[in-house]
Amino acid sequence: MSQRKGRKEEQEEIQVVEVTGSNVQAGNFFEQNQKMITYVVGALAIIAGLYFAYKYLYIGPKEKEAVNAMYKAEEMFAKDSFELALTNPGGGFDGFLNIIDNYSGTKSANLAKYYAGISYLNIGKFDEAIDYLNQYSANDNVTAITKAGALGDAHAEKGEKDKAESLYKEAGTKNENELLSPYYLNKLALLYYSNGKSQEAVTQLEEIRNKYPESPEGREAEKLIIRFQ
Repeated sequence: MSQRKGRKEEQEEIQVVEVTGSNVQAGNFFEQNQKMITYVVGALAIIAGLYFAYKYLYIGPKEKEAVNAMYKAEEMFAKDSFELALTNPGGGFDGFLNIIDNYSGTKSANLAKYYAGISYLNIGKFDEAIDYLNQYSANDNVTAITKAGALGDAHAEKGEKDKAESLYKEAGTKNENELLSPYYLNKLALLYYSNGKSQEAVTQLEEIRNKYPESPEGREAEKLIIRFQ
């Protein structure tokens, strides 16, 4: 009995030594690397401070300025005055191109890239349209769809039909939308047909007819199917 008790006490002593030893090692690590740890913690604190200062003291006020500066360009865009919207909307306000340059990093500057791309598309400058649309980071489902569709239009105008097909398909199937999806899938069907892909065009039109029967494209699909067969 006493032998068993002795073994138990030995095990407990070993466990105490092990725990104590690990604590000593941890203590030695922090003592030996105290300066390094202090520098790392200090650097992280500085980075966090700079981030919040940039976001709330710099970008916040700049964002408000950009919104106020861009409204006139948006007004010209709504009136289809695309060249004025890009460079000189009037009243001393910035066009989209100046918004992009002067308010970099803001949501408004990002949106101005989308407006600039659509504007260039409408005035027939397709390379510029592609450049600005690709720079735009879509943060909502609708402009994600219309960005892909507008890129499809630009590449189609440049004769890059395979690329346009891919983009129309993306616009029609990504983030499905009852209004926009059949519109871009119909564009895809028409492009298929112009590329000599009659069967692909018919298949696409049948999908529109079955999936979006209440859309304008769905109601017209049967006529095009008959025509393309």
